[in-house]
Amino acid sequence: MKTAFLLPVSVLLSIANALVIPGISNQDVFSIQGAGNNAAARVESVAAEQAIAAAVDTSLLREQLLPLEAAAELISTESAGRNIIPHRYIIVFKEGVKPEEANFHMQWVAAEHLTAAQALQKADPTSAFFQELQEQSVGSALGGILDGFSIDNLMSGYFGYFLDDTIELIRRNPMVKFVEKDSRVFASEFDTQNGAPWGLSRISHREPLSLGSFNKYLYDSDAGEGVTSYVIDTGVNIAHKEFEGRAKWGSTIPSGDEDVDGNGHGTHCAGTIASKHYGVAKKADIVAVKVLRSNGSGTMSDVVKGVEYAANAHAKAVKDNKKGFKGSTANMSLGGGKSPALDLAVNAAVTAGIHFAVAAGNDNADACNYSPAAAEKAVTVGASTLSDTRAYFSNYGKCVDIFGPGLNILSTYIGSETATATLSGTSMASPHVAGLLSYYLSLQPGSDSEFFTAKGGISPAQLKKKIIEYSTKDVLDDIPEDTPNYLIYNGAGGNLTKFWGTEESSVESESSSDLKTSLQGLESRLEALADDLKELVGF
Repeated sequence: MKTAFLLPVSVLLSIANALVIPGISNQDVFSIQGAGNNAAARVESVAAEQAIAAAVDTSLLREQLLPLEAAAELISTESAGRNIIPHRYIIVFKEGVKPEEANFHMQWVAAEHLTAAQALQKADPTSAFFQELQEQSVGSALGGILDGFSIDNLMSGYFGYFLDDTIELIRRNPMVKFVEKDSRVFASEFDTQNGAPWGLSRISHREPLSLGSFNKYLYDSDAGEGVTSYVIDTGVNIAHKEFEGRAKWGSTIPSGDEDVDGNGHGTHCAGTIASKHYGVAKKADIVAVKVLRSNGSGTMSDVVKGVEYAANAHAKAVKDNKKGFKGSTANMSLGGGKSPALDLAVNAAVTAGIHFAVAAGNDNADACNYSPAAAEKAVTVGASTLSDTRAYFSNYGKCVDIFGPGLNILSTYIGSETATATLSGTSMASPHVAGLLSYYLSLQPGSDSEFFTAKGGISPAQLKKKIIEYSTKDVLDDIPEDTPNYLIYNGAGGNLTKFWGTEESSVESESSSDLKTSLQGLESRLEALADDLKELVGF
């Protein structure tokens, strides 16, 4: 990209040092307003903003602006509807924009916005813009940039509160890919009822569950070991005994919020992924990334920051190369209107190496109209029931990759170190898949295996493909024609040669596999019959 209007990095750093702006360095140039919720690190004072305005030659940048008809798209999806947050925007840079270019752009935006906001404050101090800042408890009385983000140098941008005139200037800047109106996002929980933990049993049996199999989970006891799973949600009750000390707090993104799950949604999801009794991968580590407040809602921009945190933490784990580390997974059981920014962020994180599971949504509608369900590189999960039907609330369509148990799911909860709850929703289906990703990732072939790859590990795209190929096919009812009829399967704790190998190289033939499945079904029926007989004779 041609950047004749940009100052050298050394000059930018000198300006930053003179203004005492933290976070601007060759390593971290996206934090002009500071990182995360550290209020002390943010540039809050008008004096500092005025100094930025004085340091930036805005006239030089204005000469580079595109005509309005060629400006970046302003995105406001219909599915977000009334959940749009007034005056709050997410700005995404084009691919290839360098950190120092992005940094200077943000200084320019800060200067332009400051000038416009001060003029408005003088002319109309009771403007709706300032009222919105007060209602949302925004740190700066004049708005502006709240924070920036960069995911493995694949996707970057920033977000904040801006006036319409400032947004027009931002859209006309040639570095900007698109501007998106920020919106609220919600935990995808649907209902709460009493029930039993049947979900684990279902994913470890090919045959429909019976009286003899509905409460039996067949699994590999080493599953999950060496894998870190990031739960991007309301937080996690990390002190819960079910996590056996394997859960820790990662980051709290919403400004001013506490490092605690005040809702329970995130803790429930984490339990399905990796708790001792309710988890798919019982030895995986859990990291809480809080992006939703205690009421179960948050902003798309905060969720993007949560994805950034997980991607950066994964990159550090890969760099540290700690013995026994097998990889990272992530779960996002949340959703809102279609957000290209969030979909891009998730796709970038997957490209960076994180195995992502996301909820399809609970609107009984096309999942392609919701985010992050529409992120094509993640595994998008619909919800199934004990009777092998699509849950009546589950979204559907070509953006759904697979189904997992999502009705009446028992798992960990908040309130004590032993609390449990039974919840329903695609929120409960998605962590079954995140757990399964962790399960297989931990059991991936070693260097002495015929299935080991020279790259040293299975990629997210490869594992997604294998999980779909190995799923139980065409057993679910009420699946629309354009929706895959796949139900997740963990291999029942047995030999995974067929999972890791191709059909041609598989040790067991197709016929022997069918025979094994039939025998397993017969065994379940015999167990059920034995239970019925015992009940009849009073055992």
